[in-house]
Amino acid sequence: MPDSTITIPADLRRDLAIESVRSTIVDVPTVRRHKLSQTSVTAQSYVIVELRLANGAVGIGEAATLGGPRWSEESVEAMKANIDTYLAPALIGLAADRFEAAGARMDAAAKRNNAAKAAIETALFDAVGKTLGIPAALLLGGMVRDSVPVLWTLASGDPDQEIEEAERKLAARLHDTFKVKIGAQAPEADLARLRRLAAALEGRARLIVDANQAWDETTAARCLPQLAELGIALVEQPVPAWNIGAMARLRARPGTPPLLADECVFDAHDMLAVAQAAAADAVSLKLVKHGGLLGLKKVAAVAEAAGIGLYGGCLLESSIGAAAHLQVFSTFRELAWGCEHFGPQILVDDLVEEPLRFADFQVHLPSRPGIGVTLDQARLRRYARP
Repeated sequence: MPDSTITIPADLRRDLAIESVRSTIVDVPTVRRHKLSQTSVTAQSYVIVELRLANGAVGIGEAATLGGPRWSEESVEAMKANIDTYLAPALIGLAADRFEAAGARMDAAAKRNNAAKAAIETALFDAVGKTLGIPAALLLGGMVRDSVPVLWTLASGDPDQEIEEAERKLAARLHDTFKVKIGAQAPEADLARLRRLAAALEGRARLIVDANQAWDETTAARCLPQLAELGIALVEQPVPAWNIGAMARLRARPGTPPLLADECVFDAHDMLAVAQAAAADAVSLKLVKHGGLLGLKKVAAVAEAAGIGLYGGCLLESSIGAAAHLQVFSTFRELAWGCEHFGPQILVDDLVEEPLRFADFQVHLPSRPGIGVTLDQARLRRYARP
């Protein structure tokens, strides 16, 4: 039989060796308060990773969180500490294109820490893509699309402000689907707010809602049919992440709108459990949950096998994190629910030289090598935490 081994020249292998990994915490103000059921933020915090290869190529990655360790167990402070102390040392000297080997080394060095690992893996794909002069998407199977429908999140809690905000986005042809954050108020207040939004935007926009685990099963059983009557297209994580049984029971009830799994799916094993329980109609895909681009693809593959729709989720990433997501999303044959990577637009300032392009209700994939964006060093210094 002919030898099918691909041999990479020794000099290129040496050029791809990881020489250093630098992490920086940044805090970027947002244009308005972003309110979830369990917290609210007026500045978004990230860990920016710069990974240098022996050939001089520098790959960048980003890890995001919301208001500290409230959405998951990771905070930016913990991410940086674990990157600097455990994850980066495990990778020094490894060839950057050994993506699975890098993942295995990081898993051996630290349990979970998915966001921190995702930032490093993004930087690996970016550095290798830059070295080869190709988009990271080509290392992930190749592009099916060069743009993705993108929604905007309404999260101030003030329906007058939210209607005005939605009207501006519609008029500018930026967004015609809106996700409404609920759960911070009593269910009756949220329902009244949603009625106003639905009436104001009827026939011109699609609404979905995200309860961020705020309801118990009884409350969800009472409210979900009312959301369906309002025409809500999708309901994200109405009950706590541990209660997959409740998700399945709610989904089986007549009058329940489609359910989106988020915090209950961090890895492919979680996705399999949700699929086996018939607990969701769609899954929210996020690098910070799945440990990187490869982990995200593995979760998506389980969902696709189970007939569960794909939704591109976000944690208010800048153009760095959003671009990394788009590289993966562009490789999916089906992305039924589009994505929500509006994060760059909610920041007062982005962290890259050329921000992502939003037009005609789509976010467009950058065409440059790697993840397609270039870190702006002046802005990195401006927003870096002392």
